[in-house]
Amino acid sequence: MKTAVAIRHVHFEDLGVLQPLLQERGYAVRYLEAADAELHAVPAADLLVVLGGPIGAFDQAIHPVLESELALIHRQLLQDRPLLGICLGAQLIARALGAEVVGMGSKEIGFAPLSLNAQGMQSPLALLGQVPVLHWHGDQFGIPRAATCLAATPACANQAFSVGHRVLALQCHLEVDPARIEHWLLGHACELALEGIDPRALRAQALQLRAHLPTAARAVFGAWLDGLDAMEGGTA
Repeated sequence: MKTAVAIRHVHFEDLGVLQPLLQERGYAVRYLEAADAELHAVPAADLLVVLGGPIGAFDQAIHPVLESELALIHRQLLQDRPLLGICLGAQLIARALGAEVVGMGSKEIGFAPLSLNAQGMQSPLALLGQVPVLHWHGDQFGIPRAATCLAATPACANQAFSVGHRVLALQCHLEVDPARIEHWLLGHACELALEGIDPRALRAQALQLRAHLPTAARAVFGAWLDGLDAMEGGTA
């Protein structure tokens, strides 16, 4: 059985709609809690997913666990194994590949569609169409030299990049099931209050997307996993 290891920083920022899809594809899914795990002893995984969290990708002096995460990402890259990063995870992949991660000067929080460039339109992200996705960040990654930028929003020029077919980095939270937005509204209540964002507005947006976003997200992740399967089979 294939293994998918997900590094999780806070409990409610999990694999979301991606978890059942991975299990349907024959992956054994294992979470590692970043605050508890002995990351240096983690065996290599068929797929490594580095999830989001409320810390900065450049804060290793404050949060030393980030050094261990970067080492795991480097190992996955060197072994040419599939790697998916979401928000903080995408920023750590960018750092591992030599790109900067910097503060935006403001927060991008809420549901909004991605604007895909020509390369993005040829990627699995094209299956999103104009379905809004969840954004929740105040930092953004640069695009590594080896990577291809795929998407942007008006607030954030770099929303996604890929490296070949095995590495996908998403600044947005495509994995989030809108039906579980209450976990985010409670878990990040202090941040929302500091930013002057009314959680009732986010709740209303999530309600409107409950029927459409999970289907679109599964299509994107499914197409990416199809590409990995094709490479394993020697047909791509």
